Amino acid sequence: MKAILVGLGSAGFSWYKRLRDQGLLAAVVEVDLSMKEKMQGDPFPFYTSLEEALQNEQGDFLVNVTSPMMHTVVNHAAFDRKLAVLCEKPISFDYEESLEIVARASRENIPFMIAENYRRMPYVRKMKQLLDEGAIGSISSMDIQFYRYHHVARRYTVSILDDIGVHHLDMIRYFTGREGKSVQAKLYNPIGAWQEEGALINAYAFFEMEGGITAAYQASISARGTETPWSGNWRIEGTEGAMEVVDKEIRLIRDGKVEVVHDLTGVDETDTLAEFLAALREGREAETSGSDYLKTQALVHYTKLANASGSTMSITVPTL
Repeated sequence: MKAILVGLGSAGFSWYKRLRDQGLLAAVVEVDLSMKEKMQGDPFPFYTSLEEALQNEQGDFLVNVTSPMMHTVVNHAAFDRKLAVLCEKPISFDYEESLEIVARASRENIPFMIAENYRRMPYVRKMKQLLDEGAIGSISSMDIQFYRYHHVARRYTVSILDDIGVHHLDMIRYFTGREGKSVQAKLYNPIGAWQEEGALINAYAFFEMEGGITAAYQASISARGTETPWSGNWRIEGTEGAMEVVDKEIRLIRDGKVEVVHDLTGVDETDTLAEFLAALREGREAETSGSDYLKTQALVHYTKLANASGSTMSITVPTL
């Protein structure tokens, strides 16, 4: 199978190297001609026009690594040609657009997956395995903390939930296997942090998930103290114990005894690209398909609404 890669920015170049090295690259599309220098003379077709690339190249799927504001345009162009799409998050900054694009992919039976990589980290897969095996009984509550200093130049406004927090909210769904029911939230810019129009860079949120599970989330991309991993630090309380994960080290606490989990074997360690290709070969829905990931984006959407309203928001889980 061969891919048409759209976008050659920082994330796009990482995808370029991955597709190139695995012999999966058919062509590259990037509106900024100067970006071609990154290819260092590699003999792949390069286009500044997506329409021209789609007319001239025979790709089996498209990898969408454009700025989020362009995701919908690129996805629709691929869907017009019945091309499967692997798209970086978010589906769109506009929740209604996200609903629209996922509905079209579902309606026309076009494989569409979001490249959610945090839940594919080996230690995260191990956490999920242990939780599913009942290592701490049934989950009752979660506490998630994330602190980084993440002031980066982008072509779009960088906010905590859109840029990084969406990963953590996806992990809440992944670990619990439940969907959101309600959320309370406060999104803000702390004293002394950078000011960017439209950006909200710190977050407090409290989620109630199905089955009465609660999740308290505290996050900042303007933190100047000790940083957490990108995936955050987690405390998960269960009916028979607790799981604490600090700096990616998993600790199980049961009956007053602490067990550090070093063995991460026995879990599926494939990355997002491998999962996407496997889903295509096997004719199945990918793990983070558009229709599934839309439920993660719903958590982001209703958290923003809760912040704007100052009240608890009920979460409507999207169904297609």
